[in-house]
Amino acid sequence: MRRREFITMLGGTALSWPLVARAQGSPRRVGAIMNYAEADPEGQTRLSAFRAQLSKLGWNEGGNIRIDTRWVAGQTDRIRGAAAELIGIPVDVIVGNSTLLLTILKPLTQTIPIVFAQVADPVGSGFVKSYARPGGNITGFTDFDPSIAGKWLEVLKETAPGVSRIMVLADPKQSNHHEFGRVLEGAASSFKVQMSVAQVRDRVEIEKAISSLAGQPDSGLVVLPGPVNNTQRDLIIQLAARNRLPAIYPFRYYCKDGGLLYYGIDQLDQWPKVARYVDRIFRGEKPGELPVEAPTKFELAINLRTAKALGIIVPAALLGRADEVIE
Repeated sequence: MRRREFITMLGGTALSWPLVARAQGSPRRVGAIMNYAEADPEGQTRLSAFRAQLSKLGWNEGGNIRIDTRWVAGQTDRIRGAAAELIGIPVDVIVGNSTLLLTILKPLTQTIPIVFAQVADPVGSGFVKSYARPGGNITGFTDFDPSIAGKWLEVLKETAPGVSRIMVLADPKQSNHHEFGRVLEGAASSFKVQMSVAQVRDRVEIEKAISSLAGQPDSGLVVLPGPVNNTQRDLIIQLAARNRLPAIYPFRYYCKDGGLLYYGIDQLDQWPKVARYVDRIFRGEKPGELPVEAPTKFELAINLRTAKALGIIVPAALLGRADEVIE
């Protein structure tokens, strides 16, 4: 063997050795940043689905994998601190949910693979180059394209035709909420509905915004997806009921907790898929070459108890299309 070939071979061995040594020795490490409160059963259910699928794929905690979980409840400072901590370990891959989380996480590392769930419009938000070829270190599973916002208003109007004005609960830190708002503006014009946007950052601002609709007849509420609204969903649902506001929500758990309408996707279904992507990355695939997957099935749920409390008679045609009716 010639000297140059030997040096080339030796260099390649040295470069690949750390990965081989880690695979044979210490467990691979996953950093999970959950944008829920730790006590929130929705977050726990998603993490459990992720863990269960990893186990099916041969990654067992206490053996060849370790999962470091951080619960951040939509709080920017906690997200930033959790991200810095996991990057500093360092973990081998980071998983997490929400646009806000990716907005904070993306500038902090361009090397650690990131697999996301429940992120709307990842291309428009600048997280990936395209769905087919994300590029870089980020890939995952998107829940909404901004165009769905038009459907939210359509379903709300079909349920409560008398609604002539809507308030949109948005978060100024959410990079995609502007696009949701733009789509809603177009839909509101088509339905001849007046629209206002309330930029809310916390519980106090949510209460102030919704309470401002008190005494305004024919008002409705569109709640955009994001950690601020999600973690304050009990308050939003209570205020909507108190002020007799028909409201549509982006996630099923709002409707189960007493919200009137939900139109969206089965988020829980994404977490086993996240685990499969983590498995593929651990086996050598690059995140930038794993396509971002968009949902193909959407669901409608109606809470009839809430409808009756609001004096709304839900059209039979809409009930017939619903995937779930809560009575």
